[in-house]
Amino acid sequence: MDGLNRRDALKAGGILGALGALGVVAPARAQPWTWSPEGSVAGSGSGADPMTVWDPEADDLVAGLIDRGEVPQVNELLRTWTKNGQALPAGLPSELRDFMEYARRLPHWTDQAKLNTAIEFNKKRGLYLGVLYGFASGMMSTVIPKEARAVYYSKGGHDLEDRISKTAKLGYDIGSANAYGADGEMIVTCVKTRLVHAAVRHLLPQSPHWVHSAEEDIPISQNDIMVTWHSLPTTVMKHLTSWQVPIPAHESDAFLHSWQVAAHMLGVRDEYIPNSWAAANSQAAQVLDPIIAATPEGAKLADRLLSLGANIDLSVLSKPVLGAFTRFLLGDTIADGLAIPREPVWDPLLRFSWGPFIAVREGILGAVPPMADPYWLLDEFLRKAALIYLAELRMPISIEIPTMNRDMSVPPR
Repeated sequence: MDGLNRRDALKAGGILGALGALGVVAPARAQPWTWSPEGSVAGSGSGADPMTVWDPEADDLVAGLIDRGEVPQVNELLRTWTKNGQALPAGLPSELRDFMEYARRLPHWTDQAKLNTAIEFNKKRGLYLGVLYGFASGMMSTVIPKEARAVYYSKGGHDLEDRISKTAKLGYDIGSANAYGADGEMIVTCVKTRLVHAAVRHLLPQSPHWVHSAEEDIPISQNDIMVTWHSLPTTVMKHLTSWQVPIPAHESDAFLHSWQVAAHMLGVRDEYIPNSWAAANSQAAQVLDPIIAATPEGAKLADRLLSLGANIDLSVLSKPVLGAFTRFLLGDTIADGLAIPREPVWDPLLRFSWGPFIAVREGILGAVPPMADPYWLLDEFLRKAALIYLAELRMPISIEIPTMNRDMSVPPR
Protein backbone atom coordinates (compact mmCIF):
# COMPACT_ATOMS: atom_id res chain seq x y z
CA MET A 1 0.00 0.00 0.00
CA ASP A 2 2.99 2.26 -0.42
CA GLY A 3 2.01 5.63 -1.86
CA LEU A 4 -1.69 5.20 -1.02
CA ASN A 5 -3.04 7.99 1.16
CA ARG A 6 -6.46 8.60 2.68
CA ARG A 7 -7.77 10.63 -0.23
CA ASP A 8 -6.65 7.99 -2.75
CA ALA A 9 -8.48 5.32 -0.78
CA LEU A 10 -11.66 7.36 -0.55
CA LYS A 11 -11.60 8.13 -4.24
CA ALA A 12 -11.29 4.42 -4.87
CA GLY A 13 -14.34 3.82 -2.70
CA GLY A 14 -12.60 2.28 0.32
CA ILE A 15 -14.00 4.77 2.81
CA LEU A 16 -14.27 2.61 5.90
CA GLY A 17 -10.93 0.92 5.38
CA ALA A 18 -9.18 4.23 4.80
CA LEU A 19 -10.59 5.78 7.92
CA GLY A 20 -9.64 2.83 10.03
CA ALA A 21 -6.26 1.87 8.72
CA LEU A 22 -4.48 4.52 6.69
CA GLY A 23 -2.39 7.37 7.91
CA VAL A 24 -2.60 10.90 6.55
CA VAL A 25 -0.02 12.29 4.16
CA ALA A 26 0.53 16.03 4.34
CA PRO A 27 0.20 17.90 1.05
CA ALA A 28 3.16 19.47 -0.65
CA ARG A 29 3.42 23.23 -1.09
CA ALA A 30 3.81 24.55 -4.59
CA GLN A 31 6.36 27.05 -3.27
CA PRO A 32 8.61 26.38 -0.26
CA TRP A 33 7.79 28.16 3.01
CA THR A 34 10.39 30.91 3.33
CA TRP A 35 8.79 33.45 5.68
CA SER A 36 11.18 33.95 8.59
CA PRO A 37 9.97 33.47 12.19
CA GLU A 38 12.21 36.42 13.06
CA GLY A 39 9.36 38.60 11.77
CA SER A 40 6.86 37.01 14.15
CA VAL A 41 5.65 38.05 17.59
CA ALA A 42 7.80 35.22 18.96
CA GLY A 43 10.89 36.56 17.21
CA SER A 44 12.12 33.03 16.51
CA GLY A 45 10.85 29.54 15.83
CA SER A 46 11.41 26.24 14.15
CA GLY A 47 10.59 27.58 10.72
CA ALA A 48 8.41 24.51 10.07
CA ASP A 49 6.08 24.87 7.11
CA PRO A 50 2.70 25.78 8.66
CA MET A 51 0.96 23.78 5.94
CA THR A 52 2.24 20.70 7.76
CA VAL A 53 1.12 21.89 11.21
CA TRP A 54 -2.41 21.66 12.58
CA ASP A 55 -3.57 21.82 16.22
CA PRO A 56 -2.80 18.46 17.85
CA GLU A 57 -3.89 19.58 21.32
CA ALA A 58 -7.39 20.37 20.15
CA ASP A 59 -7.58 17.85 17.29
CA ASP A 60 -7.10 14.67 19.32
CA LEU A 61 -9.39 15.94 22.07
CA VAL A 62 -12.30 16.88 19.80
CA ALA A 63 -11.98 13.74 17.68
CA GLY A 64 -12.45 11.74 20.86
CA LEU A 65 -15.51 13.75 21.86
CA ILE A 66 -17.09 13.15 18.44
CA ASP A 67 -16.29 9.45 18.32
CA ARG A 68 -17.66 8.88 21.83
CA GLY A 69 -20.87 10.77 21.08
CA GLU A 70 -20.22 13.41 23.75
CA VAL A 71 -20.53 16.51 21.57
CA PRO A 72 -24.29 17.15 21.96
CA GLN A 73 -23.96 17.30 25.74
CA VAL A 74 -20.83 19.46 25.49
CA ASN A 75 -22.59 21.89 23.16
CA GLU A 76 -25.54 22.15 25.53
CA LEU A 77 -23.22 22.98 28.42
CA LEU A 78 -21.12 25.46 26.42
CA ARG A 79 -24.19 27.47 25.36
CA THR A 80 -24.12 28.94 28.86
CA TRP A 81 -20.46 30.01 28.58
CA THR A 82 -20.63 33.44 26.90
CA LYS A 83 -18.31 35.85 28.76
CA ASN A 84 -14.53 35.77 28.93
CA GLY A 85 -14.35 35.92 32.71
CA GLN A 86 -17.12 33.40 33.30
CA ALA A 87 -16.28 30.05 34.89
CA LEU A 88 -16.56 27.04 32.63
CA PRO A 89 -19.81 25.13 33.13
CA ALA A 90 -19.83 22.13 35.44
CA GLY A 91 -20.12 18.74 33.82
CA LEU A 92 -17.62 19.15 30.98
CA PRO A 93 -15.31 16.18 30.36
CA SER A 94 -12.20 16.73 32.46
CA GLU A 95 -9.80 16.71 29.50
CA LEU A 96 -11.91 19.29 27.69
CA ARG A 97 -12.07 21.49 30.77
CA ASP A 98 -8.30 21.33 31.20
CA PHE A 99 -7.73 22.25 27.57
CA MET A 100 -10.16 25.16 27.64
CA GLU A 101 -8.68 26.58 30.84
CA TYR A 102 -5.31 26.55 29.11
CA ALA A 103 -6.63 27.83 25.77
CA ARG A 104 -8.47 30.81 27.30
CA ARG A 105 -5.28 32.42 28.67
CA LEU A 106 -4.09 35.49 26.84
CA PRO A 107 -0.51 35.32 25.52
CA HIS A 108 2.20 36.73 27.78
CA TRP A 109 3.01 39.40 25.19
CA THR A 110 -0.49 40.93 25.29
CA ASP A 111 -0.35 44.72 25.59
CA GLN A 112 -3.48 45.97 27.39
CA ALA A 113 -2.77 49.57 26.42
CA LYS A 114 -2.81 48.62 22.75
CA LEU A 115 -6.02 46.66 23.21
CA ASN A 116 -7.61 49.74 24.76
CA THR A 117 -6.47 51.87 21.82
CA ALA A 118 -7.88 49.26 19.44
CA ILE A 119 -11.29 49.72 21.06
CA GLU A 120 -11.17 53.43 20.29
CA PHE A 121 -10.05 52.75 16.72
CA ASN A 122 -12.93 50.32 16.20
CA LYS A 123 -15.41 52.89 17.50
CA LYS A 124 -14.13 55.56 15.11
CA ARG A 125 -13.90 53.30 12.07
CA GLY A 126 -16.74 50.89 12.76
CA LEU A 127 -18.69 51.79 9.63
CA TYR A 128 -15.75 51.09 7.34
CA LEU A 129 -14.81 47.94 9.26
CA GLY A 130 -18.30 46.49 8.98
CA VAL A 131 -18.36 46.94 5.22
CA LEU A 132 -14.81 45.64 4.73
CA TYR A 133 -15.24 42.62 6.99
CA GLY A 134 -18.43 41.77 5.13
CA PHE A 135 -17.52 42.47 1.51
CA ALA A 136 -13.73 42.48 1.23
CA SER A 137 -12.95 39.73 3.74
CA GLY A 138 -16.26 37.89 3.36
CA MET A 139 -16.19 37.76 -0.42
CA MET A 140 -12.47 37.02 -0.44
CA SER A 141 -13.23 33.84 1.50
CA THR A 142 -15.07 32.55 -1.57
CA VAL A 143 -11.89 32.78 -3.68
CA ILE A 144 -9.62 31.13 -1.13
CA PRO A 145 -10.02 27.65 -2.63
CA LYS A 146 -9.36 25.56 0.48
CA GLU A 147 -11.61 27.72 2.64
CA ALA A 148 -14.40 27.76 0.05
CA ARG A 149 -14.37 23.98 -0.25
CA ALA A 150 -14.19 23.47 3.51
CA VAL A 151 -17.18 25.75 4.05
CA TYR A 152 -19.18 24.33 1.16
CA TYR A 153 -18.87 20.66 2.16
CA SER A 154 -18.92 21.08 5.94
CA LYS A 155 -22.10 21.58 7.96
CA GLY A 156 -21.75 25.36 7.56
CA GLY A 157 -22.32 25.05 3.82
CA HIS A 158 -25.92 23.92 4.39
CA ASP A 159 -27.02 27.07 6.22
CA LEU A 160 -24.79 29.83 4.92
CA GLU A 161 -26.50 32.63 6.84
CA ASP A 162 -25.90 30.77 10.08
CA ARG A 163 -22.27 30.29 9.12
CA ILE A 164 -21.93 33.97 8.17
CA SER A 165 -23.43 35.03 11.49
CA LYS A 166 -20.81 33.02 13.38
CA THR A 167 -18.01 34.49 11.27
CA ALA A 168 -19.47 37.98 11.75
CA LYS A 169 -19.45 37.40 15.50
CA LEU A 170 -15.65 37.14 15.42
CA GLY A 171 -15.35 40.55 13.74
CA TYR A 172 -18.00 42.05 15.98
CA ASP A 173 -16.50 40.71 19.20
CA ILE A 174 -12.99 41.90 18.41
CA GLY A 175 -14.35 45.38 17.75
CA SER A 176 -16.52 45.60 20.85
CA ALA A 177 -15.63 47.41 24.07
CA ASN A 178 -13.49 45.29 26.37
CA ALA A 179 -13.23 42.57 23.73
CA TYR A 180 -10.66 40.62 25.71
CA GLY A 181 -11.82 41.78 29.15
CA ALA A 182 -13.77 39.76 31.67
CA ASP A 183 -17.12 41.05 30.41
CA GLY A 184 -16.20 40.71 26.72
CA GLU A 185 -16.73 37.70 24.46
CA MET A 186 -13.70 37.51 22.14
CA ILE A 187 -11.85 34.86 24.16
CA VAL A 188 -14.97 32.69 24.27
CA THR A 189 -15.50 33.08 20.54
CA CYS A 190 -11.88 32.18 19.75
CA VAL A 191 -11.78 29.10 21.99
CA LYS A 192 -15.08 27.80 20.62
CA THR A 193 -13.92 28.46 17.05
CA ARG A 194 -10.73 26.55 17.78
CA LEU A 195 -12.85 23.56 18.85
CA VAL A 196 -14.96 23.87 15.69
CA HIS A 197 -11.84 23.86 13.53
CA ALA A 198 -10.68 20.68 15.24
CA ALA A 199 -14.04 19.04 14.57
CA VAL A 200 -13.94 20.01 10.88
CA ARG A 201 -10.45 18.51 10.59
CA HIS A 202 -11.84 15.23 11.91
CA LEU A 203 -15.06 15.23 9.90
CA LEU A 204 -14.23 16.56 6.43
CA PRO A 205 -11.80 13.75 5.54
CA GLN A 206 -14.83 11.45 5.96
CA SER A 207 -16.77 13.34 3.25
CA PRO A 208 -16.28 11.80 -0.20
CA HIS A 209 -17.47 15.08 -1.76
CA TRP A 210 -14.72 17.08 -0.02
CA VAL A 211 -12.11 14.39 -0.62
CA HIS A 212 -12.76 14.38 -4.37
CA SER A 213 -12.35 18.16 -4.59
CA ALA A 214 -9.67 18.94 -2.00
CA GLU A 215 -5.95 19.21 -2.64
CA GLU A 216 -5.05 18.42 0.97
CA ASP A 217 -5.74 15.46 3.25
CA ILE A 218 -6.50 17.47 6.39
CA PRO A 219 -8.22 20.87 6.25
CA ILE A 220 -7.48 24.04 8.24
CA SER A 221 -3.72 23.88 8.73
CA GLN A 222 -1.92 26.67 10.54
CA ASN A 223 -1.15 28.03 7.08
CA ASP A 224 -4.86 28.02 6.20
CA ILE A 225 -5.77 29.90 9.38
CA MET A 226 -3.19 32.57 8.60
CA VAL A 227 -4.48 32.84 5.01
CA THR A 228 -7.94 33.58 6.43
CA TRP A 229 -6.37 35.91 9.02
CA HIS A 230 -4.80 37.95 6.21
CA SER A 231 -8.19 38.19 4.51
CA LEU A 232 -9.31 40.08 7.62
CA PRO A 233 -6.92 42.63 9.23
CA THR A 234 -4.30 42.71 6.46
CA THR A 235 -6.92 43.14 3.75
CA VAL A 236 -8.91 45.67 5.77
CA MET A 237 -5.85 47.84 6.43
CA LYS A 238 -4.85 47.57 2.77
CA HIS A 239 -8.19 49.06 1.72
CA LEU A 240 -8.25 51.74 4.42
CA THR A 241 -4.78 52.78 3.28
CA SER A 242 -5.76 52.82 -0.41
CA TRP A 243 -8.82 54.93 0.47
CA GLN A 244 -6.44 57.35 2.25
CA VAL A 245 -8.39 57.14 5.49
CA PRO A 246 -6.17 58.98 7.99
CA ILE A 247 -5.13 56.54 10.73
CA PRO A 248 -2.53 57.51 13.37
CA ALA A 249 0.33 55.01 13.63
CA HIS A 250 -0.49 54.05 17.22
CA GLU A 251 -4.09 53.22 16.23
CA SER A 252 -2.91 51.15 13.26
CA ASP A 253 -0.50 49.24 15.52
CA ALA A 254 -3.24 48.68 18.09
CA PHE A 255 -5.63 47.29 15.48
CA LEU A 256 -2.92 44.88 14.37
CA HIS A 257 -2.22 43.87 17.97
CA SER A 258 -5.85 42.98 18.62
CA TRP A 259 -5.70 40.59 15.68
CA GLN A 260 -2.30 39.21 16.73
CA VAL A 261 -3.89 38.20 20.02
CA ALA A 262 -6.83 36.70 18.12
CA ALA A 263 -4.51 34.52 16.03
CA HIS A 264 -2.86 33.19 19.19
CA MET A 265 -6.25 32.50 20.78
CA LEU A 266 -7.30 30.58 17.65
CA GLY A 267 -4.38 28.23 18.23
CA VAL A 268 -1.83 29.68 15.80
CA ARG A 269 1.77 29.27 16.90
CA ASP A 270 3.41 32.58 17.79
CA GLU A 271 6.17 31.94 15.25
CA TYR A 272 3.62 32.36 12.43
CA ILE A 273 1.99 35.58 13.70
CA PRO A 274 3.50 38.70 12.04
CA ASN A 275 4.93 41.31 14.41
CA SER A 276 4.27 44.35 12.18
CA TRP A 277 2.26 45.43 9.16
CA ALA A 278 5.39 45.11 7.02
CA ALA A 279 5.81 41.52 8.19
CA ALA A 280 2.09 40.85 7.68
CA ASN A 281 2.21 42.17 4.13
CA SER A 282 5.27 40.08 3.31
CA GLN A 283 3.64 36.93 4.66
CA ALA A 284 0.37 37.66 2.86
CA ALA A 285 2.31 38.03 -0.38
CA GLN A 286 3.47 34.45 0.06
CA VAL A 287 0.46 32.66 1.50
CA LEU A 288 -2.61 34.62 0.33
CA ASP A 289 -2.01 36.52 -2.90
CA PRO A 290 -0.78 33.60 -5.05
CA ILE A 291 -3.57 31.19 -4.11
CA ILE A 292 -6.59 33.40 -4.84
CA ALA A 293 -8.75 31.63 -7.41
CA ALA A 294 -12.39 30.98 -8.16
CA THR A 295 -13.77 27.48 -7.66
CA PRO A 296 -17.22 26.05 -8.43
CA GLU A 297 -17.87 25.88 -4.69
CA GLY A 298 -16.69 29.46 -4.15
CA ALA A 299 -18.83 30.80 -6.98
CA LYS A 300 -21.94 29.21 -5.46
CA LEU A 301 -21.11 30.65 -2.03
CA ALA A 302 -20.49 34.10 -3.54
CA ASP A 303 -23.83 34.05 -5.33
CA ARG A 304 -25.60 33.34 -2.05
CA LEU A 305 -23.65 36.06 -0.25
CA LEU A 306 -24.63 38.63 -2.86
CA SER A 307 -28.30 37.84 -2.27
CA LEU A 308 -28.23 38.87 1.38
CA GLY A 309 -28.87 42.53 0.61
CA ALA A 310 -32.46 41.85 -0.35
CA ASN A 311 -33.22 41.23 3.31
CA ILE A 312 -32.19 44.81 4.19
CA ASP A 313 -33.07 47.12 1.32
CA LEU A 314 -33.88 45.81 -2.14
CA SER A 315 -33.23 49.10 -3.94
CA VAL A 316 -29.95 50.22 -2.38
CA LEU A 317 -28.48 46.78 -1.74
CA SER A 318 -29.65 44.81 -4.74
CA LYS A 319 -27.53 41.94 -5.96
CA PRO A 320 -26.08 43.97 -8.88
CA VAL A 321 -25.01 46.77 -6.52
CA LEU A 322 -23.28 44.38 -4.14
CA GLY A 323 -21.68 42.66 -7.10
CA ALA A 324 -20.32 45.99 -8.34
CA PHE A 325 -18.91 46.72 -4.88
CA THR A 326 -17.24 43.30 -4.83
CA ARG A 327 -15.68 44.06 -8.22
CA PHE A 328 -14.53 47.46 -6.93
CA LEU A 329 -12.92 45.97 -3.81
CA LEU A 330 -11.42 42.77 -5.18
CA GLY A 331 -10.81 43.57 -8.83
CA ASP A 332 -11.97 42.35 -12.23
CA THR A 333 -10.11 39.04 -12.16
CA ILE A 334 -11.83 37.84 -9.00
CA ALA A 335 -15.22 39.24 -9.99
CA ASP A 336 -15.05 37.63 -13.43
CA GLY A 337 -13.99 34.33 -11.86
CA LEU A 338 -17.09 34.45 -9.66
CA ALA A 339 -19.27 35.22 -12.71
CA ILE A 340 -20.31 38.61 -11.28
CA PRO A 341 -21.76 40.71 -14.14
CA ARG A 342 -20.37 44.12 -14.94
CA GLU A 343 -22.68 46.98 -13.99
CA PRO A 344 -22.77 49.96 -16.40
CA VAL A 345 -23.89 52.46 -13.73
CA TRP A 346 -22.40 51.28 -10.44
CA ASP A 347 -19.00 50.15 -11.73
CA PRO A 348 -17.92 53.62 -12.98
CA LEU A 349 -19.68 55.36 -10.08
CA LEU A 350 -17.62 53.45 -7.53
CA ARG A 351 -14.43 53.74 -9.55
CA PHE A 352 -14.59 57.51 -10.01
CA SER A 353 -16.62 58.76 -7.03
CA TRP A 354 -15.54 56.59 -4.10
CA GLY A 355 -12.24 58.39 -3.54
CA PRO A 356 -13.76 61.90 -3.39
CA PHE A 357 -16.64 60.53 -1.29
CA ILE A 358 -14.24 59.15 1.33
CA ALA A 359 -12.19 62.35 1.23
CA VAL A 360 -15.29 64.41 2.04
CA ARG A 361 -16.36 62.05 4.83
CA GLU A 362 -12.89 62.30 6.34
CA GLY A 363 -12.67 66.08 6.02
CA ILE A 364 -9.86 65.92 3.50
CA LEU A 365 -12.00 67.75 0.95
CA GLY A 366 -13.84 70.73 2.34
CA ALA A 367 -16.89 70.56 0.09
CA VAL A 368 -19.11 67.92 -1.42
CA PRO A 369 -18.19 67.25 -5.05
CA PRO A 370 -20.57 68.72 -7.65
CA MET A 371 -22.45 65.42 -7.96
CA ALA A 372 -24.43 65.54 -4.72
CA ASP A 373 -26.80 62.71 -5.60
CA PRO A 374 -24.04 60.10 -6.11
CA TYR A 375 -22.44 61.29 -2.86
CA TRP A 376 -25.70 60.71 -0.98
CA LEU A 377 -26.16 57.34 -2.68
CA LEU A 378 -22.67 56.16 -1.69
CA ASP A 379 -23.18 57.30 1.88
CA GLU A 380 -26.49 55.46 2.04
CA PHE A 381 -24.85 52.39 0.51
CA LEU A 382 -22.05 52.46 3.07
CA ARG A 383 -24.50 52.55 5.97
CA LYS A 384 -26.87 49.95 4.57
CA ALA A 385 -24.04 47.60 3.58
CA ALA A 386 -22.76 47.69 7.15
CA LEU A 387 -26.26 46.66 8.21
CA ILE A 388 -25.94 43.39 6.29
CA TYR A 389 -22.96 42.56 8.45
CA LEU A 390 -24.69 43.63 11.66
CA ALA A 391 -28.01 42.03 10.71
CA GLU A 392 -26.43 38.62 11.16
CA LEU A 393 -25.92 39.48 14.86
CA ARG A 394 -29.50 40.26 15.83
CA MET A 395 -30.11 36.85 17.40
CA PRO A 396 -27.98 35.25 20.12
CA ILE A 397 -25.30 33.26 18.34
CA SER A 398 -24.01 29.99 19.73
CA ILE A 399 -20.83 28.62 18.17
CA GLU A 400 -21.17 24.85 18.45
CA ILE A 401 -19.01 21.84 17.64
CA PRO A 402 -20.38 20.04 14.56
CA THR A 403 -20.92 16.29 14.51
CA MET A 404 -21.50 15.84 10.79
CA ASN A 405 -20.64 17.17 7.37
CA ARG A 406 -23.10 18.77 4.99
CA ASP A 407 -25.72 16.41 3.63
CA MET A 408 -25.33 17.08 -0.09
CA SER A 409 -28.72 15.54 -0.84
CA VAL A 410 -30.48 18.33 1.07
CA PRO A 411 -30.82 21.76 -0.63
CA PRO A 412 -28.91 24.52 1.22
CA ARG A 413 -30.68 27.25 3.11
